[in-house]
Amino acid sequence: MRVSQKAALAAAMLSGAILAPFGQARATDLTGAWATSADECKNVFVRKGKANQTTFAPMSEVHGGGFIAEQNRLIGRTAKCTIKAKKDDGQTVNIVASCATDIMLSSVQFQLNVVNQDKIQRLFPGMPDMEIYYYRCQL
Repeated sequence: MRVSQKAALAAAMLSGAILAPFGQARATDLTGAWATSADECKNVFVRKGKANQTTFAPMSEVHGGGFIAEQNRLIGRTAKCTIKAKKDDGQTVNIVASCATDIMLSSVQFQLNVVNQDKIQRLFPGMPDMEIYYYRCQL
């Protein structure tokens, strides 16, 4: 490779590295346990087993709602969802998931607005006045 080609390649790589944080949307990391009240995290979630896996605490529903987000799944107290499609623009995350409860299968749409890395807002399409805030739990 010629010196001029190497210089051009280096300049292109450097400009991409500089522009990427500002010009491109970053994927939102939702992985972890999320509760409707940051103060109730210890009452909603516990760590269990040899793998120290996060799960719902006994009687967690008394202390508010929540969910556990994994790479391709969302787990609620009564439902487990597999993410089928996800669109993330860095501020809003739209998810279509196939969810199963003990008695039913359904397709569910989630629209989440990222307030900050530890707080999200769930919106309900078609219901403009309905929203739920979730807070990331540090367990």
